[in-house]
Amino acid sequence: MKLGLQLGYWSAQPPTNHAELVAAAEEAEFDTVFTAEAWGSDAFTPLAWWGRQTARMRLGTSVVQLSARTPTACAMASLTLDHLSGGRHLLGLGVSGPQVVEGWYGQRFPKPLARTREYIDIIRQVWARQAPVTSPGPHYPLPLSGEGTTGLGKALKPIVHPLRADIPIMLGAEGPKNIALAAEICDGWLPIFY
Repeated sequence: MKLGLQLGYWSAQPPTNHAELVAAAEEAEFDTVFTAEAWGSDAFTPLAWWGRQTARMRLGTSVVQLSARTPTACAMASLTLDHLSGGRHLLGLGVSGPQVVEGWYGQRFPKPLARTREYIDIIRQVWARQAPVTSPGPHYPLPLSGEGTTGLGKALKPIVHPLRADIPIMLGAEGPKNIALAAEICDGWLPIFY
């Protein structure tokens, strides 16, 4: 059996005991330490901090919200953390809900399953680094073109070569269709609120 330490997201102030908890989990041979984000602290920064203080434990997001960053920005943060940690990162994603997406991020909440599929496809393209990243959309068209653009956007590959193209992706999913999507396109399921 593998054990993970879920430290969640911060409340009003940064927690004062997380460094000690992470050190104890590493010493007790826990497999993974997880952190989350909502509408306050982000998930990647604490993992980078704890990654520097650990040598073995994997560093997982549980979860990063799709609307918090574009798929390419999420892929960049993940590949950077994976490099800094020597290949110990795993990416947990979640679509969140309309209250947060529309209320905090100021974005529409259309078709969460289709958005998730498109988002993960783009992330995997970035990590594979086999060709410039493209997506026909409709949620994340790359490169962006059409009305309101300069027309100068072009498909790009990441400058940084990922340490590995197969960083595990896990999906925080609740409903039966979202759980089925996790089984179809992800490496695992995070049954956080199930």
